[in-house]
Amino acid sequence: MIIDIHGHLSPPEAARRFPMPPSLTDVDGMIADREAAGIDLTIIGSPVGAGAMMRVPGMDNYAQPRDRLRAFHDWMAGVFARFPEQLRGYVYVNPFGDDDHFEGVRETLADPHFVGLIVNSSVQGRFLDSPDADSFFAFADEIGRPVLVHPPAEPAGGAAVTDFRFVEQIVRHADMGTGLAMIAFAGWLEKYPDLKVIGSTGGGAIASLVERLDAAARPRPWGAAGTPPQGSAGPAGPPAGGRPDAPARPAAPGASVRRMYVDTAVSSQAHLKLNAEVLGPEHLLFGTDSPPLPRRLPDLLRAVEQLPLDEDGRRAVLGGNAVRLFGLDRTAATALVSPPTAERSSHV
Repeated sequence: MIIDIHGHLSPPEAARRFPMPPSLTDVDGMIADREAAGIDLTIIGSPVGAGAMMRVPGMDNYAQPRDRLRAFHDWMAGVFARFPEQLRGYVYVNPFGDDDHFEGVRETLADPHFVGLIVNSSVQGRFLDSPDADSFFAFADEIGRPVLVHPPAEPAGGAAVTDFRFVEQIVRHADMGTGLAMIAFAGWLEKYPDLKVIGSTGGGAIASLVERLDAAARPRPWGAAGTPPQGSAGPAGPPAGGRPDAPARPAAPGASVRRMYVDTAVSSQAHLKLNAEVLGPEHLLFGTDSPPLPRRLPDLLRAVEQLPLDEDGRRAVLGGNAVRLFGLDRTAATALVSPPTAERSSHV
């Protein structure tokens, strides 16, 4: 079974409001392309909820009311009802949302077609090392669903870049790697050991940052008796942000990185190979980021086939890891063959 854990679709209403590639509203075309490529299941989601992935004056993706997000996820549920064997979904989450927002997420998750959460690597310039993200990580740990971390529409530092092509290809990539590094450095995976974090677009540069993260956590050579100055991190270092309710920063955050997962939606074979070497094939998940990216699906499958892995490793990357991580071995036998209403009632 081949599973693509990183795809996107948008409702026609959103295409009328915001600029976006036509492929994002072509549900039938997406399904046909995947059938032709031999992809059995795709997990789709929106990193902006019902918002916009392009810069739109006056649009604040993080100020979407609960009813607007409910309507968006209801549209997704309708698409799943049309293609119950080919699609699953992520619920959009603002990691700095209030209790009402999280209650809306919980309601949406009552539909078993939604198998994970999608969250931005930064929010209006704030990364998820902030203690204010504790409610989100506690929630994700409680419900036990994987979290796909995705670059935001407006990545940190993006406002200083005038060429949107550079924002799309470079700044979002940097935001992704920095966002995962901040999650590891903050100690969230130590505080919530059952968290399942997935870095989209290959996790940015996270595989190349493991040693640097560990170096950042070590005591500096200056300071009394070799201890780090006040406010810096070291073994059993201070909580992130200096707040007592925040997790203590780990002595070796690189170990947290090695517990993360990344997808294969990358631009080069060298990047894909580095992820396989550093994180291991058991932490790679096949993903395409298509739509909207106009990638040839056979080429992306071939890139996984060309990794220096044995047959078991390739099978794991192409689908086995996703089956295990998302619990698809438990839901496939029931959710894929039951009508949506029966699935919802049986799940509850």
